[in-house]
Amino acid sequence: MSSSQRSGGDQPTRPDCEQVARLSNGIEICYDTFGSRSDPALLLIMGLSGPMIWWSPEFCQQLADRGFHVIRFDNRDVGRSTTLPGKAVRRRHTVGAYIRGTRGRPPYTLSDMAADAVGLLDHLGISRAHIVGVSMGGMIAQTIVLEHPERVRSLVSMMSSTGRRAVGWQDPRLFPLLLRNRGVDRASYVRQSLAVARMIGSPAYPTAREEAERLAGETFDRGVTRDGVGRQIQAIMAQPDRSRSLRDVTVPTLVIHGLADKMVHVSGGRATAEAIPGAELMLIPGMGHDLPMAVWPAVLDRIESTARRASP
Repeated sequence: MSSSQRSGGDQPTRPDCEQVARLSNGIEICYDTFGSRSDPALLLIMGLSGPMIWWSPEFCQQLADRGFHVIRFDNRDVGRSTTLPGKAVRRRHTVGAYIRGTRGRPPYTLSDMAADAVGLLDHLGISRAHIVGVSMGGMIAQTIVLEHPERVRSLVSMMSSTGRRAVGWQDPRLFPLLLRNRGVDRASYVRQSLAVARMIGSPAYPTAREEAERLAGETFDRGVTRDGVGRQIQAIMAQPDRSRSLRDVTVPTLVIHGLADKMVHVSGGRATAEAIPGAELMLIPGMGHDLPMAVWPAVLDRIESTARRASP
């Protein structure tokens, strides 16, 4: 549940550039790209309930300007990708089961979502890509490198964790806010999203209210359902502890985490970096569970340097 801050003024969502990939598993994934197809591919994976527009177009373009073919997409159950049928388990019950360790079988898993991302690469004719994931997207990115290692050139896991229950926990004060229904109308969704953003955002780099309102409104317009978010939560809660498996990762890896992250405690980032041999750890003071524009230059530099360490 994380978004990139955007610069002032009306920013394009690029609907004219969006395309749909129909995957072999029946899922349709909406995506768009930046930069030249002749450049190395870099796949961006967003977090819980986040459509691809949470990756700022400016952030994506700056990556493209550094020589990458950048791909962003809507995960299943959010935005313009496939919304699955059926009701999800209520969030309150899901979190309770997670805490008690009595989770049932989820509608789908992070492995299924990782397969969606790999299926998108197949659709685009890309054999290997640099993978960058944020929050839940970081968990999906880790799953890709474990289950489809031949498809990954480098890995960047941002504000995420290993699946180990003892690390990367949420601030308990967030639970009442996160479990609250964000409402069925646009105004209610925007209002509740602003409350969440205030709680989990970067204290040293606050987002302007008008920017947060615009992004929340665009997210609602793009498509978000309570059951879809619930199914994504169930996938997160059912994730395995990847700590031991991550020891086998051999691609260049960068772990980025904010020291003020209330959504995923920095212990999750530290544990990820400790688990992966040779992983670099970038801790950012004052950053919460978002990606403020002020830290973009440093983050972009480290993403690029990590990718450049990969084998051709």
